[in-house]
Amino acid sequence: MLVSVFELFKIGIGPSSSHTTGPMRAARAFVAGLGPRLADVRQVRAVLLGSLAWTGHGHASDKAVLLGLAGEQPDGVDPDEADRLIEATRATGRLALMGTNEIAFDMARDLVFDRTGATPVHPNTIAFLALDADGQAVAVERWCSVGGGFISRENEVGREAAGSVEVPFPFRSGRDLLAMGAAGLSIADIVRANEEALRPRAEVDAHLDRVTEVMMACIDRGLAGEGCLPGGLKVRRRAAALAEKLRKDSTRNATMPTGTMDWVSIFAIAVNEENAAGGRVVTAPTNGAAGVVPSVLRYYRTMVPGCNDAGVHDFLLAATAIGGLFKMNASISGAEVGCQGEVGVASAMAAGGLAAAMGGSNEQVENAAEIGMEHHLGMTCDPVGGLVQIPCIERNAFGAVKAINAASLALRGDGQHHISLDQVIATMRQTGADMQSKYKETSQGGLAVNFTEC
Repeated sequence: MLVSVFELFKIGIGPSSSHTTGPMRAARAFVAGLGPRLADVRQVRAVLLGSLAWTGHGHASDKAVLLGLAGEQPDGVDPDEADRLIEATRATGRLALMGTNEIAFDMARDLVFDRTGATPVHPNTIAFLALDADGQAVAVERWCSVGGGFISRENEVGREAAGSVEVPFPFRSGRDLLAMGAAGLSIADIVRANEEALRPRAEVDAHLDRVTEVMMACIDRGLAGEGCLPGGLKVRRRAAALAEKLRKDSTRNATMPTGTMDWVSIFAIAVNEENAAGGRVVTAPTNGAAGVVPSVLRYYRTMVPGCNDAGVHDFLLAATAIGGLFKMNASISGAEVGCQGEVGVASAMAAGGLAAAMGGSNEQVENAAEIGMEHHLGMTCDPVGGLVQIPCIERNAFGAVKAINAASLALRGDGQHHISLDQVIATMRQTGADMQSKYKETSQGGLAVNFTEC
């Protein structure tokens, strides 16, 4: 199983990869898969189950399903047009499946949040039903949103897709990466070789550049955004105000020693405020953790001497290797393993990516990623109000700072350490399995129930 940079870094809209991007992709896949039978469909029903039912309203899962049924895709949908389509459906009770077959669509009847239905395979499950004019089933399918915008039919979750193209370095563990790199290849080189076995080098570089562009644009939009975030908690956007305070401090010669890390935190906050507002972000590896990698990459591009475009590419390629290991051997879904699978994995990816960009050895890159995750083990996913705002936005800031610290520690060492990345990944998986479901993106435990709204 190869987790490609094209899969791990996906461009979409907020606020959640597993609850927004995934459901949109699943809904579209369901109707697109009907093929010629789509013309026979007169009613579609979508039932959101498990974590999608508990926190789907706050994560815009209902909006995402409607957009997917209409044929929209996360990387191409215009956020403003999306809102207009949703409002039109509410007002008219009509929805054009794949933009062609217009049917009656009753939001209360056809889009259901079922908090009691079984989710035997994955906590993020959607049941789809398409009926013809006689009320007979045209298709019945269950899809799972397995984290980071990845989706799978319920009966295919956990299966490895057999690729038609063999890659030169089919790694499955950190140990594999280190062994494959013994001949002189860096981890970034290994990932690039695999990517270029699937598509031309120019296409790989174009994607890396596009991902970087969207990440940096998201930071800039977040630094300019003001007002309250949607959802009812009345959380004020603060990245712009915090950035202005830092700028004023610098003009008064009042810069604190923490200034660099303050900027990194603000970059992360800016991204996650954009995500919470439904703006365009890059899953890295999820939307809820979308601020960590961009803020550390911005740190590399603007604050590290000697940075260059090759280093940016190496950063993202090495981060892909790290994220891929977690995806293959554990999970990047908060509904499965808690926030350690989101912010924790993002921090490990950013740490490894930064170490690679700064010329670290493969052993140092692996060590940086291990440190990044080790100090996120056990982190719960307990979003207040089912919204990706509290504590999610600040968690990204801390995850970014931890990533830089992890890379710094690893680069000052020789790459030798007692706990391997593979051992940390296994521990994260076991910890997630032991974690009670109320701490895994259901908003039934932790801060989500101890927060008192004024």
